[in-house]
Amino acid sequence: MRAAELVTASVLIFLGGIVLFDAVRIGVGWSPDGPRSGFFPFWLALIMVIVCGVILVQAALDHRGKSFVSREQLNSVLKVLWPATAAVALMHFVGLYVASALYMGFYMRWVGRHSWVAVVAIALGIPIGSFLVFEKWFLVPMPKGPLEQWLGY
Repeated sequence: MRAAELVTASVLIFLGGIVLFDAVRIGVGWSPDGPRSGFFPFWLALIMVIVCGVILVQAALDHRGKSFVSREQLNSVLKVLWPATAAVALMHFVGLYVASALYMGFYMRWVGRHSWVAVVAIALGIPIGSFLVFEKWFLVPMPKGPLEQWLGY
């Protein structure tokens, strides 16, 4: 467990450092019309670097030989990881909304064992709601696939 914590904390500190550097480059101050582009990324990255630094020190001082993960815990993680990975890969071909619907439907039925009525309602309702919020109200284009093109979006 110690090695995993040391590696993870180190990688996150490195990535946080990159974000800090770039946030300072684009500006972390306050302008007349509000915070500059790097303001929020700077503070979030700073908090992440500090917390990961604490984790790094704790892991370095911890000399107990605990296992990082049990087989049951790993199976639980993989039940989330593989469908999520498949959804991200599928998103390139079918778009965000269809991939999200398929992921939620699959996950609710396979892991949650929910009824088909709940699966269909959630798997269709959330992507449709997200489409309305992002595409119609906020006018933020999201990755689309053939279905959205067929519907004229």
